[in-house]
Amino acid sequence: MHSIAIDGPAGAGKSTIAKRVAKELDFVYVDTGAMYRSMALYFLRNGIRPEEEEKIAEACKEITVSIEYEDGEQQVLLNGENVNAFIRTEEVSMMTSDTSRYPAVREKLLYLQRELAEQKNVIMDGRDIGTCILPNADLKVYLTASVEERARRRYLEQQERGMACDFEKMKKDIAARDEQDMNRTVSPLKQAEDAVLVDASDMTIDEVVAKVVSLYQKK
Repeated sequence: MHSIAIDGPAGAGKSTIAKRVAKELDFVYVDTGAMYRSMALYFLRNGIRPEEEEKIAEACKEITVSIEYEDGEQQVLLNGENVNAFIRTEEVSMMTSDTSRYPAVREKLLYLQRELAEQKNVIMDGRDIGTCILPNADLKVYLTASVEERARRRYLEQQERGMACDFEKMKKDIAARDEQDMNRTVSPLKQAEDAVLVDASDMTIDEVVAKVVSLYQKK
């Protein structure tokens, strides 16, 4: 089985690029965020509160999350149930944010994600894929862009959705998120020693996709 790891800071376009590359190479795109959300949904359904770390650790033993594709659409399976329709609520988002920091949750997903990589050709994106989840990936990419460019993209996205936003505040928020991600104790964001740095500040999505596909094909 083959694997590609894409890491990088918030707003660099990791998921967009990973999904496109997965289609180009006929790989399975593993939505790690959806996997965390599925675990959060399980905790909510079982009446576990976010501060109950011991109960969360116990519940992790009962959870299996996998990714399947049906007609080109990603299906997230929680203990065999398709939970696509339930994992994008605000309640699940909050629970995900509150529980994803726990070592037991991260260890469980580490196991599940590596298990997926043993069964299928996969591409994953996140903060610690190349350094922690898939240390032996065939290709590791560290995808980044300037704070200014990442804020600009977010700003345009929000505007398209008709949401009020402040560009300067976005820049500050992204810089603060970088600081937090790079300095957290568990699995901090950093470029793996053998990762290829791709700065997408002045590149289109098509150019970045072509670059990653080319890097993989040269391996």
